[in-house]
Amino acid sequence: MPNIKSAIKRVKTSEARNAQNTTAKSAMRTAVKKVEAAVTTNDAAAAKEAFVTAASKLDKAAAKGLIHKNAAARKKSRLAKKANAL
Repeated sequence: MPNIKSAIKRVKTSEARNAQNTTAKSAMRTAVKKVEAAVTTNDAAAAKEAFVTAASKLDKAAAKGLIHKNAAARKKSRLAKKANAL
């Protein structure tokens, strides 16, 4: 544990940010899995609805720097391709 006041604050803020980032990344992954699950069950309406949510979560994650913007675009493209195939 650090002794310097500013270092103590950095530890606290980094732990808080880590928790927020973990939550956001987990929610993003869950949204992507919901689209893939809907595609697997051939439920077009649910897939389109889940895709909108997943695309939003991917864009937010890319904007926050959790994932690279090209990775978000790639995932969105692949999900859209699967959803539109139904």
